[in-house]
Amino acid sequence: MPTYRILSLDGGGLRGLITARLLQRLDAMPGIAGWLGRADLLVGTSTGGILALGLAAGQSPQAMGDIYSQRGGAIFDDSIWDNLRDLGKTVGADYSAKGLKAELRRVFGDQRLQDLGRKVAIPAFDLDNEAGPAERTWKPKIFHNFTGADSDGAQRVADVALYTSAAPTYFPSANGYIDGGVFANNPSIVALVQAISARNAAHERAALDDVVMLSVGTGVSLTYIKGQTLDWGYAQWAQPLINVLMDGTAGIADYQARQLLGQRYHRLQLVFPPTETIALDAVDKLGRMEALAQALPLDAVAGWIGQHWL
Repeated sequence: MPTYRILSLDGGGLRGLITARLLQRLDAMPGIAGWLGRADLLVGTSTGGILALGLAAGQSPQAMGDIYSQRGGAIFDDSIWDNLRDLGKTVGADYSAKGLKAELRRVFGDQRLQDLGRKVAIPAFDLDNEAGPAERTWKPKIFHNFTGADSDGAQRVADVALYTSAAPTYFPSANGYIDGGVFANNPSIVALVQAISARNAAHERAALDDVVMLSVGTGVSLTYIKGQTLDWGYAQWAQPLINVLMDGTAGIADYQARQLLGQRYHRLQLVFPPTETIALDAVDKLGRMEALAQALPLDAVAGWIGQHWL
């Protein structure tokens, strides 16, 4: 029976190191070694978008993981001068995008989406579609290299990687785009719709019954907000709301994909210990992320890959 294989990768900043190391371990496991090379569609949001684009460009999971472990501090470089300019964290993004831009250009050079060896779909959010007055608005944007009139094949890979990872409050917007995590931090449903879309050319269109999908998260904290009635305003909700929205959209995408695909869908997500939280810019916890990724049991997902992917 024909099978269309999708790898979907969540956003999560430096926690992309966890995703990269899990993929690295899985791709070397006896019995399923090399399974990653059989993915037909690579989809990722934010840091997951960077990973998906890297894999599509021929980078190994180890090489992509090494970017986080070795260059994470340069990407999330919070200088005292930046803090002074931003009045602490009151105005302005926490970090300049200079380090991120430099790393993306180093990895991807001038490659364009159409140059990649595999199909990709990368969510971002367009803050202004610059249409006429009757249609001007913000909107989700899925960058992809499928053929057709709406293809983004001419877009530079490094630029798309920057757009999808421009997380609000962390980095400035890029060319009018911000992080796709504001609507699809877990891009599983984006991936599924892109694969089966009637807008795809016939030879690039998957049938729903042929789709198998592995969805990989960047780790989740057991967070909650106490209180039955929260009389909060802008200041209190600003930072928690970003996390609430991103975790909420990830959860509903997981539910929807599971209902649509059943056993042909598997979610790999590391849950941090109850007292532990790892922020997406936690440079000081890169070693901890390595340890967590190495310790997570993978027998269940390896069994699923062997049964449904190969």
